Amino acid sequence: MAGSDRRVEREALVGSLERNGIRDRAVLDAMAWVPRERFVPEDLAADAYVDRALPIGEGQTVSQPWVVARMTELLEARPDHRVLEVGTGSGYQAAVLARIVREVVSVERHAPLAERASALLRELGLDNVRVVTGDASAGHAAAAPYDRIIVTAASPGIHGDLAAQLAPGGRIVAPVGTERMQELVVRHSDGREEHHGGVMFVPLLGRAGFRPNGGSERKGGAA
Repeated sequence: MAGSDRRVEREALVGSLERNGIRDRAVLDAMAWVPRERFVPEDLAADAYVDRALPIGEGQTVSQPWVVARMTELLEARPDHRVLEVGTGSGYQAAVLARIVREVVSVERHAPLAERASALLRELGLDNVRVVTGDASAGHAAAAPYDRIIVTAASPGIHGDLAAQLAPGGRIVAPVGTERMQELVVRHSDGREEHHGGVMFVPLLGRAGFRPNGGSERKGGAA
């Protein structure tokens, strides 16, 4: 197991996730394996298994473990799936996904974060993750279609360009709303939506996200 010196803390975290409604065994097993302390700044490593978001630089955070588990559970990802992650951040969510699915393509607009995450994922032996530097809000059409898409930053809506990268029968999980408050939305490839409660994420910036100074940059509308 990666980072086995913190295994007891990871097991305690998994127990907390189960008590708080996470049921998918594959998700829980992935959370038990991934060493979250490797994905946070060294001075915050002691807090790695506290169930809260932590800053990682570039104005970004590594998400609260419960939110990572819940979004992964809502994906209903299978071992044969290819998954697009919009917003690599620290790489923690990608690492969890990599323990469950065949391939993860993760896009990050901040080059330092992308480089750091890519190196760490390789160190952990997670060779089924490919980190791409670019406008994450637009997804990564070059490698589409994807069986699942997960958006890990607050989005003003699910943009049509991103929805077009989803395979038939697929689903997108995204925090949709304003820059200050969102709800978890599951969008199916046939357009059906499910809503799963409120969350708070840093804003998704880029062509299909929010402007750096507030407001939406979207052109072409949400699908």
